[in-house]
Amino acid sequence: MKSSSLCPRFEKCAEVISKRWNVLIIHQLLGDSQRFCSIESAIPISGRLLSERLKELEQEGIVNREVYPQTPVRIEYSLTEKGRALEPIIREMEQWSQEWIEVEA
Repeated sequence: MKSSSLCPRFEKCAEVISKRWNVLIIHQLLGDSQRFCSIESAIPISGRLLSERLKELEQEGIVNREVYPQTPVRIEYSLTEKGRALEPIIREMEQWSQEWIEVEA
């Protein structure tokens, strides 16, 4: 069995970032905190999958879930400090895509 020469932390980072929809969710949350329905309407993802990804990002310490005890209950999602630290990477990806990615019409 061949051992990996990559740093385990870098491998974990790549795993989290490259999971489908995660970068788009993080990008969506770079602004203010948002409710589930706002994120869902901005990204072409099913509610079930969005819920799953938000839970995973919350477990990784990237997303914060805030429950407001109102009637009806209001839940908002925002980036943690760890999540906000990804902003320069996300912005660079955004800039790179504007320069190098062609979108089919």
